[in-house]
Amino acid sequence: MSPPADGRLGKRESGTARILGSGASGVAELLVFHPVDTVAKRLMSNKAAISSTGLNNIIFRSAAQAPIHSKFLSLFPGLGYAAGYKIAQRVYKFGGQPYFRDLIDKNGGDWFRSTFGKKTGGMLMHATAGSMTGIGEVVLLPLDVLKIKMQTNPDAIRGRGLLKLVTDEGIASLYRGWGWTMARNAPGSFALFGGSAVTKEYLFKLSDYSSATWTQNFVASIAGAVASITVAAPLDVVKTRIQNANFNSTVGGSAIIREMIRTEGVGAFFKGLTPKILVVGPKLVFSYTLAQSLIPFFGKYGECDLTSG
Repeated sequence: MSPPADGRLGKRESGTARILGSGASGVAELLVFHPVDTVAKRLMSNKAAISSTGLNNIIFRSAAQAPIHSKFLSLFPGLGYAAGYKIAQRVYKFGGQPYFRDLIDKNGGDWFRSTFGKKTGGMLMHATAGSMTGIGEVVLLPLDVLKIKMQTNPDAIRGRGLLKLVTDEGIASLYRGWGWTMARNAPGSFALFGGSAVTKEYLFKLSDYSSATWTQNFVASIAGAVASITVAAPLDVVKTRIQNANFNSTVGGSAIIREMIRTEGVGAFFKGLTPKILVVGPKLVFSYTLAQSLIPFFGKYGECDLTSG
């Protein structure tokens, strides 16, 4: 296979390298950051004003007055759903974005480069591929919905497994909020991959993004993560409130937005943005840095293995 016309798109790693690298980042992220994700989802789902004493009850729920070890364990609800979702999500998102990038380069790369220039065109291809990946991520929505319900509204699914839930509620109920999810993912993923590409291009002046060092990937991931979280924040709040409701709820995103503006003000769309950047940002930085570093690593390892054979 010939290399891409724009060196900034980097070497095309094998499918195995992409799956191994992104999958490993998903497993590591889950083990380290699932409690952080639970805290963020509970803060976004809270509709009342937060006091210093109320914060404890919001984060730890029924375990608020329990011993410290019980409080910690209360931040691990839905770990099974979270494992299935997070690993599949990272394999798809970080492993799939390069496929979309290659597809865009093959079918429209010359247009991007002639219209925006070689540098800007290369960065826009990265960002656009990320946006396309984010939209397709909606396929994994049922696992995300169940994870969020376990974190914020466990009574809605208590005592029922996945098959029982599908039988009782119907598969459509597990895709509630799919449109809002796509609307959130498209700009969020565009900003994630675009922000990373801009950093590698202008800060580190890399001619091949896949040659970035671990430190360069880390810094680029910070820029991408902060941009992604900020851009996606308003729709992320709406999406979370749709998905943490009971299955029989008929309240849609438009109604939630009107109610938020009426009772909480416009600032409600950015509820928890600062703590989310501080605690969820590192989660995304962690997994994205690992994926960007491990995919080329596994690609080189695979080449060495094949050569030695």
